[in-house]
Amino acid sequence: MRFLSGKTHIDFMGKRKIAFAVSAVLMVLSISVLVMKGLNFGLDFTGGTLIEVSYPSAVKISDVKANLKSADVSDAVVQQFGTASDIVVRIPPRSEEESSAELSTVVLGALQQGVEGEVLMRRVEFVGPQVGDELTEQGILAVVYALIGIFLYVMFRFQWRFSVGAVVALIHDIVISMGILSLLQIEFDLTVVAALLAVIGYSLNDTIVLFDRIRENFPRLRKGSPIEVVNTSVNETLSRTLMTSLTTLLVLTALFIFGGEIIHAFAFTLIVGVLVGTYSSIYVASSTLLRLGVSKYDLLQVEKEGATVDQRP
Repeated sequence: MRFLSGKTHIDFMGKRKIAFAVSAVLMVLSISVLVMKGLNFGLDFTGGTLIEVSYPSAVKISDVKANLKSADVSDAVVQQFGTASDIVVRIPPRSEEESSAELSTVVLGALQQGVEGEVLMRRVEFVGPQVGDELTEQGILAVVYALIGIFLYVMFRFQWRFSVGAVVALIHDIVISMGILSLLQIEFDLTVVAALLAVIGYSLNDTIVLFDRIRENFPRLRKGSPIEVVNTSVNETLSRTLMTSLTTLLVLTALFIFGGEIIHAFAFTLIVGVLVGTYSSIYVASSTLLRLGVSKYDLLQVEKEGATVDQRP
């Protein structure tokens, strides 16, 4: 395939207005979904009890839920963990009168119904509402601090227009990814926060590679317009971008399919983030540079790095 083996000549920036409109629509829709439906916060943020048990043989999720419902624990979320005989039960916060130990005893008794052999309890975790609030605040701060650090790094490494472009692209990726999570009501826990931070790192890596090529090409393509320089840079890094994205998606797809339900949210968030991040590094970051009026005069200092520049007329 030519786009994977050699230089392409695709007019990416000629479609930047269409891409900008698509991104704007997706951002508005994502924010609207987040406001109307909200995120499906997991146990890490809402508080509650997590109980991990092991059955002597494979068990159906529907049977487990039926047993829990008969024990008045119908609000529990049941997931398979690893094999078909390992189950995780997540229970939202209950009344203060019922302790975690009492609740785990009730749940274990319900899970034991109709099972030949002993159901083993492997782990019991309780997260209080206050801890959940602290984790929510820390998760938000982690993302904010990451964006601030990225802005300062890119501004120091390149120029302030590049910083704005990188941060705009990252905000675009996070908002759209969270909008999709909200739309599908994927459970939002600490693993998803980790996935979002990984998306920031992945998307930034793609953007930095492209920005570095743009910075190199402005002094080299002196007679080219900013649009032509950016277009050339995108085409020169396209094969690298696509190969990185495709190989990463192969790994994430394998994790999503074979990794078990317990990491579905993590793998799904990364898959969405890689797709959106690849798009944003080509269109959002580069288009923002052009809208801010980047030109070769902003990067004249790059010409003086290394060897002495020939000053002859």
